Amino acid sequence: MEATIALRLPRDAASVPLTRQMLDGTLRSLGVDPQVRDDIELMLTEACSNVIRHAEPSDDYTVSATVHDHLCIIKVIDAGNGFAPGKDPNKIVTPEPGAEHGRGLQIMRALADDIRFVNRHEHGAVVCLEKRLRYAPGAAGQHLMAT
Repeated sequence: MEATIALRLPRDAASVPLTRQMLDGTLRSLGVDPQVRDDIELMLTEACSNVIRHAEPSDDYTVSATVHDHLCIIKVIDAGNGFAPGKDPNKIVTPEPGAEHGRGLQIMRALADDIRFVNRHEHGAVVCLEKRLRYAPGAAGQHLMAT
């Protein structure tokens, strides 16, 4: 079984909870373990929040989430300027103690089983997050994956 959700959203903070709720509802319906769903929700929130904050001059962005067997693959794609020259998203930068921002990449790295960044300088960026899924015993997702 493979299930995909794809959303094109305005680059507005109000889009983030909508995206979280849609993906969480799907994962809940499949019977994905609550801790895994919480991890995915936080990773998705951080990725979308980075787009809202940094993806200028883009007006919108795309989120796609695919569940394939025991893996959830999330792609957050914007059409902004990409990562700033000289800033490599693959390098972890530790924020100053007490800083209110700057922990999003660290949070995503800590929760994802795999994370990739593609910088399309002046054409946006892609963040790809992967998380292995665990299902509750007898869950619909576990049954559908076995068929």
